[in-house]
Amino acid sequence: MEKFFKLKENGTNVSTEIMAGITTFMTMAYILAVNPNILSASGMDRGAVFTATALSAFIATCLMALLSNYPFVLAPGMGLNAYFAYTVVLGMGYTWQAALAAVFVEGIIFIVLSLTNVREAIFNAIPMNLKHAVSVGISLFIAFIGLQNAKIVVNNDSTLLGLFSFKGSVQAGTFNYEGITVLLALIGILITAIFLIKNVKGGILWGILITWGLGIICQFTGLYVPNADAGFYSLLPDFSSGFSIPALTPTLMKMDFSIVFSLDFVVIMFAFLFVDMFDTLGTLIGVASKADMLDKDGKLPNIRGALLADAVGTSVGAMFGTSTVTTFVESASGVAEGGRTGLTSLTAAILFGLSLFLSPIFLAIPSFATAPALIMVGFLMLTSITKIDFSDYTEAIPCFIAIIAMPFMYSISEGIAMGVISYVVLNVATGKAKEKKISILMYVLAVLFILKYVVL
Repeated sequence: MEKFFKLKENGTNVSTEIMAGITTFMTMAYILAVNPNILSASGMDRGAVFTATALSAFIATCLMALLSNYPFVLAPGMGLNAYFAYTVVLGMGYTWQAALAAVFVEGIIFIVLSLTNVREAIFNAIPMNLKHAVSVGISLFIAFIGLQNAKIVVNNDSTLLGLFSFKGSVQAGTFNYEGITVLLALIGILITAIFLIKNVKGGILWGILITWGLGIICQFTGLYVPNADAGFYSLLPDFSSGFSIPALTPTLMKMDFSIVFSLDFVVIMFAFLFVDMFDTLGTLIGVASKADMLDKDGKLPNIRGALLADAVGTSVGAMFGTSTVTTFVESASGVAEGGRTGLTSLTAAILFGLSLFLSPIFLAIPSFATAPALIMVGFLMLTSITKIDFSDYTEAIPCFIAIIAMPFMYSISEGIAMGVISYVVLNVATGKAKEKKISILMYVLAVLFILKYVVL
């Protein structure tokens, strides 16, 4: 392992990497439950999608470990699965088989782009300050996801967002299943923060396990009462169905290429392509920046292997029967635990493989237990803001725009798009473009992003 993963060279060891891999897996294990629920709305078999989710995550993450030696973990992406089910299938009326074909073609295009250095060139073209801003934007985005998952932040018709009301929960009679989980999440944030302050090894993972454990105690004592109709399930693993693996047959190789040459297919495929490309690049930039993996020129060594793993994972996932596979921003939780090599991702991959047999355990991990981890990881990634040059407004303002766009528009790719467009426009308008030596590719990206907003 030392020779293959170069642990000493990366300032880490086996125990740290394994702990980091477990932590990353725990923070993103929810995808095993959420992805089948979302894609089943399109008519896909829920059990088959579960198996496809676990298998595609296992294969793509193994490729990440072997091809790049980076601690990034992949799985079918949130947002992309919703676009697949609710927009392409339910909204536009295409079959899920045709949607899978679009995902498969997108993956093939990505493989070509990765092998021809196009994606690597895009990564390298983004200015260093903007790369730090992406890391900061992701920090707010991932913390916001955590706050939402825990229901600490909820919908408010007057202000769009608001704080969860314990008083309202008691009055509505929902405290014993909704209110108590919010309280447990808040306690979990404090527990995880204490572990981080005390430098406890595996503090983020311990925060997840202890918060989950407190929830189980609450269930045993009657403080927490499961309510399946409201989306609050038992916190105890359900082994009633045994350890059987759901059959993959209903979705395996079911792609329908009959609409490949239609304009709608091109639009659908491009939408998958755009979001996946810049979500992945954003995650790589943000997490790698936080882990100090970028070299002095802001480049990520071995990025081709990372991008290739992502691309192959997407096509393989489509063959199994799931939406676009992408690099998960939750990889930051493992990096925060000290993960620096492919051993972290390999550990997470093995756990995805085991989840096929131990799905009751992993599916029992509640969102209120993983939310504190996401929020604390958001804090740890926020520190990259100190690396942004705020003395130059042509650098700082695009960074600010990229940062606020990610959580407010709920998209990493939108943050990158807004940051690139504003960076180019402001530097050209103020006559600083030549001085900054902005690359041709940045101009091309700005134009493409603008066209994207006009066309899509």
